[in-house]
Amino acid sequence: MSVLPLQNVLPHVSSLAYGCMGLGGGWNNNPICASDIQQTHDIIDTALQNQINFFDHADIYTFGKAETVFGQVLKQRPTLRDNLYLQTKCGIRFEDHQGPKRYDLSSAWITHSVEKSLTALNTDYIDVLLLHRPDPLMRVSEIADTFHQLKAAGKVRFLGVSNMQQHQISALQRALNEPLVVNQIEMSLQKHAWVDEAVYAGNQDGKDINFTPGTLEYCHQHDIQLQAWGSLCQGIYSGISTTGQSDAVQRTSQLVARLAAEYGVSPEAILLSWLMLHPSQIQPVIGTTNLERITACAQVGAISLSREHWYALYVSAKGHELP
Repeated sequence: MSVLPLQNVLPHVSSLAYGCMGLGGGWNNNPICASDIQQTHDIIDTALQNQINFFDHADIYTFGKAETVFGQVLKQRPTLRDNLYLQTKCGIRFEDHQGPKRYDLSSAWITHSVEKSLTALNTDYIDVLLLHRPDPLMRVSEIADTFHQLKAAGKVRFLGVSNMQQHQISALQRALNEPLVVNQIEMSLQKHAWVDEAVYAGNQDGKDINFTPGTLEYCHQHDIQLQAWGSLCQGIYSGISTTGQSDAVQRTSQLVARLAAEYGVSPEAILLSWLMLHPSQIQPVIGTTNLERITACAQVGAISLSREHWYALYVSAKGHELP
């Protein structure tokens, strides 16, 4: 397996990332309980046992409980921090007395979010800080100054983005004195506009594809790690019932199962291998809280899909042949 761009700055980072959005007991106002803490212990241990050492957070996940419960585990087992990398995101604000749900990449909010995440995670530093969503009011020089201050203080090691296209990344990069290291976007066999954009270049049939041309190539050329959120397609191809789903979903689910049997791995490994065969060197983010599925995902390291099987999955998910 090739070296990921992120491994240039975090040498021992795993090829899979674990997404922590499901930790903390869910998207509700219930307090964290003992079972939530134990679940987090078990998930971290299972991930590390399967050589997954990169954990992806956001300050908003389960209304802040995901970071908090993870931090409680690190408080109980402080030596764990040396065995893993922490990434978190900032910039999304929920509706409150000041305004509607909005994005905020102002210096004040970034700084506030980082301090809050450091406290919640019970750590002195964040390995990678991502800007969660592009803020139409963001000022790249202000963001750059804020990051440089946080880095100088030892609170953030590296900066990345999430859900941004190449022109936004380029504008931000010009204001920074060191490279952005990550762009996390939705990429999966189900959400495949990032592939369609290349396939339908110059083709009228591609006029409605909602993906910015050149973003993948820009990230690859500038050693920006592409991370794929939603990589397991919410389980529609690898376990949940397909009753009521489209013919394409049902056929693709059956194809994934056949390929899993042929390669001797889990359906999850087939889906992840499909992503990782792409030359953009994608690091999938897996978000399952099922311990068996975490182990099943790790089987991706044992296989590499053939080109023919890669295309068979892509065409099946599209539901029609290529132009």
